[in-house]
Amino acid sequence: MTPAEEHNKAVVADFIATVFNGHRVDEGAERCLGPYYRQHNPGVADGREAFIANFKTFFAERPQSTFDVKRMFVEGDFVTVHAHWKMTPDDRGSAVMDIFRLEEGRIVEHWDVVQPIPETMAHSNTMF
Repeated sequence: MTPAEEHNKAVVADFIATVFNGHRVDEGAERCLGPYYRQHNPGVADGREAFIANFKTFFAERPQSTFDVKRMFVEGDFVTVHAHWKMTPDDRGSAVMDIFRLEEGRIVEHWDVVQPIPETMAHSNTMF
């Protein structure tokens, strides 16, 4: 891994810890987002301010939500995160794959795929 890739991975890890686990949206956005933010999740509008507004409301309504990172992959300016997102401690949660693109060490673009964890599965493997 190059020094730039290590830095990109650290930025995304900080972003997740601050925003998605610490619920400190303004702080995480200020420190980790770039001058623009392109969103590909169909439920969240484009832009830094839209991200901030969306997740302030989200965490106000779900103060117990957690985002447990299982693994991270980095390739150049792209960081992929595989995680277990739960809204409450008793929630089965969802398996999430996030892809972040960075420019000059700051997050500028995001994609995700969210798959609810079913009550039963056709195998004994976990989703992680």
